[in-house]
Amino acid sequence: MSDPRYDIAGIDLADDSYTVVQSLVRNKYRAEDAAGNVVLRGKQKLFKLKEEFPFVDADGTEVFSVKATGMLDVAGNYVLRDSQTGDDVVILDNDYSVLQDTWTIRDAETEAVIARIDSRGALTTVARNVLPFGHWIPHRYEITDANGAHVGAISGRFSLQDTYDITIDDATGVPKEPVVAAAMVIDAIQDN
Repeated sequence: MSDPRYDIAGIDLADDSYTVVQSLVRNKYRAEDAAGNVVLRGKQKLFKLKEEFPFVDADGTEVFSVKATGMLDVAGNYVLRDSQTGDDVVILDNDYSVLQDTWTIRDAETEAVIARIDSRGALTTVARNVLPFGHWIPHRYEITDANGAHVGAISGRFSLQDTYDITIDDATGVPKEPVVAAAMVIDAIQDN
């Protein structure tokens, strides 16, 4: 049973796997469930001093947004806000390192750690950050709970469009919706 503190009004992410595809044109994303149905769409708002990514459901209703708390997004914090209630759900902390990308998902009120999303493989992370065409190397992340136990993975595919799969193997110890939602926006934030 999910914790109501982390429910995002208007979405129900009941599947254990999702595919996220980035548009070729700009930072626009769509997330599909296992049956290929679009469950979320998002795009970066342009010309903003602070990065902002609003997400809408399949019907076009805004369900949540992710906004940078500061103007510099390297090792910055982002707040995931429920658009229908106006409540902050979680905070995404980016601990930038050349060797590993680490995202900590925290409770927006207490700042307690809920989960972590860590890149897998220092060599891959370094190559993505340093090589001229490193951004073409697919992302690979592991999702863990606050105690470091495996929850799931994010696995990028080699393609012209950023495409990756989010798989949740065991979400019993974490609230699934904000973790999956956070995983969907990390690619957008990482590529800026």
